[in-house]
Amino acid sequence: MSQRINAFAMGSKAVNALHNMGFQVQNSSLDNSFLELLYFRVSQMNGCAFCLDMHSKELRAKGETEQRIFLVSAWRECSFYTDKEKAGLLWAERLTSLNGQEVSDEMYSQVSQYFSETEMVDLTMAVIAINSYNRINIAFGADVGAYQVPEKTH
Repeated sequence: MSQRINAFAMGSKAVNALHNMGFQVQNSSLDNSFLELLYFRVSQMNGCAFCLDMHSKELRAKGETEQRIFLVSAWRECSFYTDKEKAGLLWAERLTSLNGQEVSDEMYSQVSQYFSETEMVDLTMAVIAINSYNRINIAFGADVGAYQVPEKTH
């Protein structure tokens, strides 16, 4: 799909607020490599090609293995994700596909064993942010494949 609107270049206050929220999550106590994995998984669920391209490149730049990237949709069956990562992915998947269902007390208890209350809020905001970015890109189109990982400056 060609890009219909470049919502990120328009200077919209709402899009800028989303961008700021994403920045705050990236600078939270959550591990950035895990966040990239979470963003990739949610983008798989939503079918957002731009975000899949972007986060696969970011994951590789951070040194993530192909095995963990390729198999993240089957994380429940893999021993090479930590229990904390699995809990975070469970939370992300649940919040991405609510479909009128609640988050059970059992699931909350399971996930909150690995994340502090502050981290639970940041984790939830990360899921909200990536779902929002996915929906913007799917609605308005994006230049899939064009994303380049920024060079690190020292």
